[in-house]
Amino acid sequence: MGDMVKGNIAMAESAMRAGAEVFAGYPITPSTEVMEYLSGRIPELGRTFIQAESELAAINMVMGVAACGRRVLTASSGPGISLKQEGISYMQQMNFPAVILNVVRWGNGLGALNGSQTDYHRETRGGGNGDYRNIVLCPSTVQEGVDLIYEAFDIAEKYRVIVEIMTESGLGQMMEPCEYPEFRPITKCDWGLDGTYKVKRGDFLGRNLVAESDTYMEKVRAMRDKEQRWEEKYTEDADYVFVAIGLPGRAVGGVVEQLRAQGEKVGYIRPISVWPYPEKAFKALSEKNTKLKGLISVETNGEGQMVDDVAIYAKKYGMSNVPVYALAYVCDIPQDDNVKADFAKVKNGEIKEVY
Repeated sequence: MGDMVKGNIAMAESAMRAGAEVFAGYPITPSTEVMEYLSGRIPELGRTFIQAESELAAINMVMGVAACGRRVLTASSGPGISLKQEGISYMQQMNFPAVILNVVRWGNGLGALNGSQTDYHRETRGGGNGDYRNIVLCPSTVQEGVDLIYEAFDIAEKYRVIVEIMTESGLGQMMEPCEYPEFRPITKCDWGLDGTYKVKRGDFLGRNLVAESDTYMEKVRAMRDKEQRWEEKYTEDADYVFVAIGLPGRAVGGVVEQLRAQGEKVGYIRPISVWPYPEKAFKALSEKNTKLKGLISVETNGEGQMVDDVAIYAKKYGMSNVPVYALAYVCDIPQDDNVKADFAKVKNGEIKEVY
């Protein structure tokens, strides 16, 4: 068993071990421990730490490092991620890879410090202008966060996209045992700028926008096909299948075990990638379970956001007659007793389907 480590610190250390050379960011609770830790750790490694004057400055610094083909990390929460959206859109236009750690906090506007999943729509649909897609991965344990951020740099460079690790306040602040991966050697992408490029006349004129879009969408389709990730259990015979991510997904796993011990036929799907959404899990569900009575999205936001995706892929794979419910708990980690009580209300018709 590894040492007990706070989630934010563990994921920051894992990013360094993955070969990140630069961190550029601006402090915001509940992600600030990432910066605090790296402000001392990065100089020890002979790398570069920058506390920018704002989130806008930070994402533009990230863009500059990524343009040089170097591995770079930034971290923020809620409104800080909102401020980075223009830079993210530009980076996607130019195919610059980077990793973003988003420690989600509740709310509209400034919000509050409680953990929540209110960023789901923005992160899975792309918060800036354009057709771009970020790969978004959601861990449910500190160890999974360590493993995902370590791999995220490889994924980002493979597709030349941004990969976001979307955690939440609770996971960033909690301490759990984890094992760190080995240090990787520092590398540079062969396409990175090195100061020798000369602009040629006409480089930025006469762009073929259809060809640019087709090329980018081909990459999107490849990511959608190859990067779906999920965990599932007991879906073959389930009358009801819960769907949840992150810490609610972890809680739901325990609830399902309790309910099955009481004789309830329930199962769960825990998406690990929320873009691309693991639609293959729903395709398989439709093929192996013809007696499904309902899909139940469990979330920490106002009335459910991921529930839209659950309904989309249920319908796509022939489950349009299966009702889709949303159990939304606003913030923090759903309590087992509350989820079980609401499941009983779903069964007896007190809670109506959303789709």
